[in-house]
Amino acid sequence: MLSQAQINHFDTQGFLVVEDLLGADLLKRIHAEYGAKMDLLYKDWASQGKVPAPTPEMSFWDKLEHCSKGSFDWYQPFDISLPGNNITHETPFHFGPATFDMITNQRILDLVECLIGPEITSNPIQHVRIKPPQKAVPKRETRAHIVKTDWHQDMGVTLESADNTKMVTIWLAITDATVENGCLQVVPGKRANLLPHCSQDGAQVAIRDRYLDGKALPTPVKAGGAVIFHPMTPHSSLANTSDGYRWSFDLRYNVTGQPTGRSHFPEFVARSKSNPKNELRDWQNWRDLWEQARSQVAGAEHIAQHRWPTDGPYCA
Repeated sequence: MLSQAQINHFDTQGFLVVEDLLGADLLKRIHAEYGAKMDLLYKDWASQGKVPAPTPEMSFWDKLEHCSKGSFDWYQPFDISLPGNNITHETPFHFGPATFDMITNQRILDLVECLIGPEITSNPIQHVRIKPPQKAVPKRETRAHIVKTDWHQDMGVTLESADNTKMVTIWLAITDATVENGCLQVVPGKRANLLPHCSQDGAQVAIRDRYLDGKALPTPVKAGGAVIFHPMTPHSSLANTSDGYRWSFDLRYNVTGQPTGRSHFPEFVARSKSNPKNELRDWQNWRDLWEQARSQVAGAEHIAQHRWPTDGPYCA
């Protein structure tokens, strides 16, 4: 549980760094789950000639390095959400018991309860971020899940339906997040309004530097720790200038019954003190929800992910 001093810091500064949120056992399970996923994917990609053939001594990171140098989409099969467009019935994504146990981890939900109350829904705006060294990323790659993330507010990348929703972002470090390998940075302070964002084709939805209203503060955190954000807090990531990878997840939670800001993707009740029977407790049911959403969205008319036009005045 958070102390009153921590809650006050979150309320006034818009963010909070919490160390040792995930236990070592869960971290190991996440590494193992993604390692097994990589083994299957890499074998298939090697059979198609996209990457060199695997050898017994190749680690997860060795395989990831070969993937990140390729000209194919290695990232999406590892993500825990569907992409913003071009969704088909075959679009891959990741689900698994360790990842589900992370999303529904009781220590995380205890922390979230301190900030938004005991009726907690897992918001579908969620991603894994496995970021290679910036120097190794092809110039054509602009996705925030892979390259440095531009300045934004989390409420700015939802639809207007969620403007009055009480929500919080939990950014979890799976490897140490340092200034060198691209940790997050924030502009602290309490805000009630959105700053103007710019949306351009092939680029991220972002706040131009001239609209930022304060000084950036880096927030390094060790593996298993987290950075907690208010949805109005501007944040971005530094570039990964190291020779290694930076791995994190960003999860969001909102008060149950309030709009998620992405209603075409599945939400679920992660905690309910008033009606515990409503809680989703089976990772396979979570997987099924996403598979059903994929079937419904595939081939349908494009659904916007945010409110900002590509020709917006804030891009000039």
